[in-house]
Amino acid sequence: MLELRDVSVRLGGKQVLSACSLRLAPGDRIALMGPSGCGKTSVLRICLSLLAPDAGSVRNDALRPAAVFQEPRLLPWRTAAENVNAVLSDSPETMSEALHWLELLGLREAAGLYPGELSGGMSQRVSLARALAYRPDLLILDEPFKGLDEALYRRVMELVSASSESAALLLATHSEDEAIALGCRILRYRDGRFESAST
Repeated sequence: MLELRDVSVRLGGKQVLSACSLRLAPGDRIALMGPSGCGKTSVLRICLSLLAPDAGSVRNDALRPAAVFQEPRLLPWRTAAENVNAVLSDSPETMSEALHWLELLGLREAAGLYPGELSGGMSQRVSLARALAYRPDLLILDEPFKGLDEALYRRVMELVSASSESAALLLATHSEDEAIALGCRILRYRDGRFESAST
């Protein structure tokens, strides 16, 4: 479904990735771990064709990819519910489903608020609701759980795990516990690449 082969990227005069390769098959779950600035987000952006590598090749056969980045990317002129409904049929008929996803993430009361009226954590949950409502075959998550209190964190993690059960999942995280909870195989950054501990 998704394959990076010998990908290299240089950003701001720094070599971030060097001949980095990874393969994600349907149903696979992979977590990228490493220090800040090592290239986790760059890998995700390359997978989504938001960043072109300096060398190497990328193949993404996903039909319904969805992503949640560290910064929520909501449409500012649409309410929380309308942002979620945008990935459904964007019609009154699917608004109840959009509201259902917001309710699952504890946001039913915020459905009519615009992004500028939401806290950062609420905006991030709307982004998650939108991604999950899309029912992606590839879900890409860039540290999407920051700023959640413990009870809400557990609830959101369980929902993401259950709702993305049939999707391929690529996660960038600093938390090994988070990766394990989502059933991910962990790849750690080493010498410009992400590799399993046994490699």
